[in-house]
Amino acid sequence: MNVSLIITIIVVIFIGYMVYSYRKVKRSPALADSDKIKNLTAQNFQQEIKSGTVLVDFWASWCMPCKMMAPVLNELAEELPENTSVAKLNVEHFQAVSAKYQVKGIPTMILFRNGKEVSRFVGVKSKDFLKKQMMKVA
Repeated sequence: MNVSLIITIIVVIFIGYMVYSYRKVKRSPALADSDKIKNLTAQNFQQEIKSGTVLVDFWASWCMPCKMMAPVLNELAEELPENTSVAKLNVEHFQAVSAKYQVKGIPTMILFRNGKEVSRFVGVKSKDFLKKQMMKVA
């Protein structure tokens, strides 16, 4: 077998796997949030972030990386100590809040300490990474 044929076969298999994975995630139903995750609105946003350490996930239902973050955030929320929490804000429903915090891509997670932004993370992150970042400022 010549090398170019082997490379072509590998590329085709890789592309096929990526398409399969994308379709699988796209069709997957939304994962229910943990009871410990607060759902934020324009009305309760400031109240919920004003005390303690809060990681706010800015997300949308059509966002594939956001769907990938859902189980990570659920696990994280279950493991956090008192005075630290995870919250979510749907950017489609509350565009003014996401604009106020200059959220340009999702998922964006903003870490607040007593109402002030401390850190910002864009894209898919691991539970361990997020937990370490939260514990640094808690």
